[in-house]
Amino acid sequence: QVQLVESGGGLVESGGSLRLSCEVYGTSTIDVGGWYRQLSGKERELVATIDGGGRTKFAEPTGRFTISRDNAKNAVYLQMNNLKPEDTAVYYCGVYGVKDDDTGYFDYRVDYWGKGTLVTVSS
Repeated sequence: QVQLVESGGGLVESGGSLRLSCEVYGTSTIDVGGWYRQLSGKERELVATIDGGGRTKFAEPTGRFTISRDNAKNAVYLQMNNLKPEDTAVYYCGVYGVKDDDTGYFDYRVDYWGKGTLVTVSS
């Protein structure tokens, strides 16, 4: 069973930095990994994704956030710099395209999500 475990959230002052980590268990390889966030009272929104070739996509390419992955650890990271109070949200890791280690095929039928990690930026 595929499970995603996020870590790295917390309370930080405006202008500070945090690094979120997402470790994926239950598969040896993922295709697309991404970070999403849900602000209070809002719908979940894309922050950034990274695919198996290292290609990245950002909802808002401000340069404050960097997404990366470590394929050996099956992990996806989000480095957040110069954080602002409006970045306060629950951040979720999501993956799309999970390798079935028995068949070797990637399954794109289901998205997998972590439980989220809260990031609070104080002004």
